[in-house]
Amino acid sequence: MPATLNSTKAAAALRTSARVSAELLLVLVMVAVVVWFLGRTWPVVWPLVVGLLLTTLTWPLTRFLRQHGWRPAPAAAAVTVLFLLVVAGIAALIAVPVASQSAELAKGVAEGVQQVREWAAGPPLNIDDEEIAGAFDAGVARVQDSVGSMVTTVVTGIGTVFSGVVTTVLALFLMFFFLKDGPRFLPWLTRQLPGRLATDVPTVAARCWDTLGSFVRCQAFVGLLDAVFIGLGLWILGVPLVLPLAVLTFVSAFVPIVGALFAGFVAVLIALVSNGLTDALLVLAIIVVVQQLEGNVFQPMIQSRGLGLHAAVVLLAVTLGGSLAGIVGSLLAVPIAALIAVVWNYLREQLGEPPQEPETEPAPAGAGVLSPDGPEARPSRAED
Repeated sequence: MPATLNSTKAAAALRTSARVSAELLLVLVMVAVVVWFLGRTWPVVWPLVVGLLLTTLTWPLTRFLRQHGWRPAPAAAAVTVLFLLVVAGIAALIAVPVASQSAELAKGVAEGVQQVREWAAGPPLNIDDEEIAGAFDAGVARVQDSVGSMVTTVVTGIGTVFSGVVTTVLALFLMFFFLKDGPRFLPWLTRQLPGRLATDVPTVAARCWDTLGSFVRCQAFVGLLDAVFIGLGLWILGVPLVLPLAVLTFVSAFVPIVGALFAGFVAVLIALVSNGLTDALLVLAIIVVVQQLEGNVFQPMIQSRGLGLHAAVVLLAVTLGGSLAGIVGSLLAVPIAALIAVVWNYLREQLGEPPQEPETEPAPAGAGVLSPDGPEARPSRAED
């Protein structure tokens, strides 16, 4: 009898394991299908994502204008034009000082190259001019041999730039329409969905929108911290172009990994050609320290509070996104993880047990009874 009971339990456990495995396999298949579909429609999905992120950044001003009597279309158009002016102003703030000091920078680059040659010619390297010239000729020959691949790389780069321009234009148009017609989306979605979905889906969409807004604000705050600390270090060391470099640091904070590397490289290069090797090394140390604090302390803490994610989850999400999809994966990893958390929390709320109502004790006799038969039945004064 006990052996039969144990075999029955084992069979039931095996059936449960098989059912759970089949359900997990079905979920994985659905995830694979969704990923494949997103990959096939990525030229449309990517501008949509960028447009949504830009909309979360510009929506507070649009909402302010609409609350003060502006019509939706003029408010969206004004905010879109203002956004373009701000972007152009940031580009001018970076380009104009650099152009005005281009002659000094070019002279510094030449002097820096000469210093490197003199350093290489001395001990311990002892590289003379003939060896440098030979290495230069070998490099030129290698470049000439790889002209075909370079042309292919250039064509690919031009195609990437063109794709980026198209994505930017589409994202700006989508941002305008989102700002103009965004508040109509949830009521329209409510009318299109049947039954309980008419409540669940708009609620989840509203929470996801709030989460995206928190992500953009957190990223902007992190970029501001980087710009302030790195700009302060450059100003103390007397490096020129402090303001353009600080603005470049702030803007590059929205592009994970590559943005920080590019801004840091530019800052170190300018410090090298203007102040020398020692200050360039100090600038490199400042950037490394600030970037490490930002990536491992500030950003996980700020995003974990703003998005409701633990700091370790933020770090793991960025690492996983970068390994799966490169720069784009690093950029979208944190908001995707936050949106998954929003959906999971809502499902847990809906699937959880409803709170039990406290039991009410029966009213004592004579404390006031509602009479369903009398037209003047009403609660007693004690219940009022």
